[in-house]
Amino acid sequence: MAPGDLAILFLSLKVAAVAAIAGLPPAVLAAWALARGRFPGRNLLDAALHLPLVIPPVATGFVLLVLFGRRGLLGPALEKVGIVFAFDWTGAALAAGIMAFPLMVRPIRLSIEAIDAEVEEAARTLGAGPLARFARIVLPLSAPGIGAGLVLGFARALGEFGATITFVAAIPGETLTLPAAIYAAVQTPGGETRAAVLCVASAVLAVVAVLAADVVGRAAGRFR
Repeated sequence: MAPGDLAILFLSLKVAAVAAIAGLPPAVLAAWALARGRFPGRNLLDAALHLPLVIPPVATGFVLLVLFGRRGLLGPALEKVGIVFAFDWTGAALAAGIMAFPLMVRPIRLSIEAIDAEVEEAARTLGAGPLARFARIVLPLSAPGIGAGLVLGFARALGEFGATITFVAAIPGETLTLPAAIYAAVQTPGGETRAAVLCVASAVLAVVAVLAADVVGRAAGRFR
């Protein structure tokens, strides 16, 4: 790989890591609300969280551009306090995180639903409040799902293309991630070799992510 390709690889890893780590706390809370909550609009919340899976990624990127673009609804106000998403790597992380969010919520929710409700009820009768039950029972027992959701979110964010390129374009050194670089290489005459190298790099990262998910799952299972 050329030095420029290594920079693309490192940028992609940074974007995916930030997207997965930043998205994990809200994913855990959303999974807990869906698994244990009984409130009006629960089904609507469930549907809204899964929207990135069913609508075109380009549509998600366009919505982000309307909201957080330099002339968007929230972009100018955020820019005044030093927060910039449009055409910046932080915007790539935001787009990738939103696209990965449903895949993070799902395994965490299943892990929480697998916890015997009588365990939490016993803790409640012993005086444990909702926060204590969440921190001392739900989080430890759902650790395998949390670990799997984190790795799955990282892998999904690493391969995100449609929403990212719509929202932040493909600026070399700033927002040019692996999927965008592969697309650009395919569109360039004689760029098939470079595209193949980048595809191999993406495949290697995907295999590593799958192996990491298995290791994390086993470790979380032992912790549990």
